[in-house]
Amino acid sequence: MQHYRRLLVTFAWCAVWQLIDCKFYSRNFVRKFPVGFKFGTATAAYQIEGAWNEDGKTDSIWDHFTHTNASAIKDRSNGDIAADSYHLYKRDVEMMRELGLDHYRFSISWPRILPTGFPDKINKLGVQYYNNLIDEMLKYNIEPIITIYHWDLPQKLQKMGGWTNPYIIEWYSDYARVLFKLFGHKVKKWVTINEPYQICYYGYGRDFFAPALDIKGVADYFCAKNLLLAHAKAYHIYDKEFRPIQRGVIFITINIQYFASEVEQFKEAADEANDFYWAIYSHPIFSKSGDFPQSIKKKVAKKSAQQNFFRSRLPELSPEEIKFIKGTSDYFGLNHYSTKLVFRNETVKSLYEMPSTDDDVGVDSYDVEGAKIGKSNFTTFVPRGFYYVLTKIRNDYNNPPVMITENGFATRGGLEDDDRIVYYRHFLNAMLDAIDEGSDIRSYTAWSLMDNFEWSSGYIERFGLYEVDYASPNRTRTPRKSAFVYKQILRTRELDWLYEPDTYVMTIDRGH
Repeated sequence: MQHYRRLLVTFAWCAVWQLIDCKFYSRNFVRKFPVGFKFGTATAAYQIEGAWNEDGKTDSIWDHFTHTNASAIKDRSNGDIAADSYHLYKRDVEMMRELGLDHYRFSISWPRILPTGFPDKINKLGVQYYNNLIDEMLKYNIEPIITIYHWDLPQKLQKMGGWTNPYIIEWYSDYARVLFKLFGHKVKKWVTINEPYQICYYGYGRDFFAPALDIKGVADYFCAKNLLLAHAKAYHIYDKEFRPIQRGVIFITINIQYFASEVEQFKEAADEANDFYWAIYSHPIFSKSGDFPQSIKKKVAKKSAQQNFFRSRLPELSPEEIKFIKGTSDYFGLNHYSTKLVFRNETVKSLYEMPSTDDDVGVDSYDVEGAKIGKSNFTTFVPRGFYYVLTKIRNDYNNPPVMITENGFATRGGLEDDDRIVYYRHFLNAMLDAIDEGSDIRSYTAWSLMDNFEWSSGYIERFGLYEVDYASPNRTRTPRKSAFVYKQILRTRELDWLYEPDTYVMTIDRGH
């Protein structure tokens, strides 16, 4: 009876979301993943490690932000202890083994490796921690994917302007070179920077994320240029100095919240929203022409002139810089969670401060009707949006190889997370539709292995396949129902719509 109820729910969701022909119906409710397709999970250093001031680590911008502005976090929490992975990394790897992961994506804490922010002092205890984690993973054939920068800039560098200071290009590339030297003989996949839009818009243009500069329509654009050049320099360093020996790959990860329109009238508004809110980073790297999208250059220049600026608030990329950035990613690293609908009309303009990126683009967004499932509003359920994102990447950028580096669903806790299971299954189904149509998608990475500090939401939003008991001094990790479903997908390499776990006791596949 339970299978029949799940069957009816699946039909209902297909009808509502028009899930690309609903191909699973003709395949006995089972879809195969391509041969060689890889699965993993992801985390980030500040969100899980804890040990914020141990063994030589210095302050990051998130340490400073949470300690000096606790009210900016919804539950007034911080990452001082988080999931305590600095001390519990062996349990983390055990969880990876329980799931049967092919890879695990994690980030390096810049101030844990370089306490001064510069390569004059390398923290041996920090290096030892990451070597221990990497070695424990390799022992069980779990591939490490390292994110070089996942938002935890050394506070000392922020005092000098952080990502708005053009010297950040040198500071970041020096740090990247140190990591290539320390870990490149073991690590063959590198993510340069995670989610550049979130770094620049929420941290520099707004005050939602560290360092909370809140200099709208100016600091976020300066951050964008410097970040792209820093990414490109790290890519070229690896490509010329390390790739010939280490034989790895390096790429950037871009978060795409997709924007669509319900009516043709607002299609241009949706296109411009996609340009401003994520293609500002992908277009310079993956397009044939390079540079920022023309829609952004024209709109910001026009607005800047109207606001009595002597020049565009969007800094130019010189011909040399355009060439330097173009093509600097071996994969399209993709994070995706949600899709929004947009519209534009004259009344929208008054809602935004000027200048600001929001005023520059001139759109407003709203949720697809019925896109909310579960108790959390953090992520929306629009699986067709995932298909559209993957299709747009294929069409706009000549079908680059894609690594999905994050996709996941927030709940408010508890082990019975059926909403997360519904989300994963439908989004994986949409991904398979894109693959069937020719998108070159190589891997899928679930966010997240375990519950973590979810930035300005603190510990309210829970993304983990494993629940973390933050009331326990041992930060006990317990698999949720979704962990068993994900394990089954990885074990069989199939998306089985009717699978229900028989047991809630997770065991390790000793053959992995």
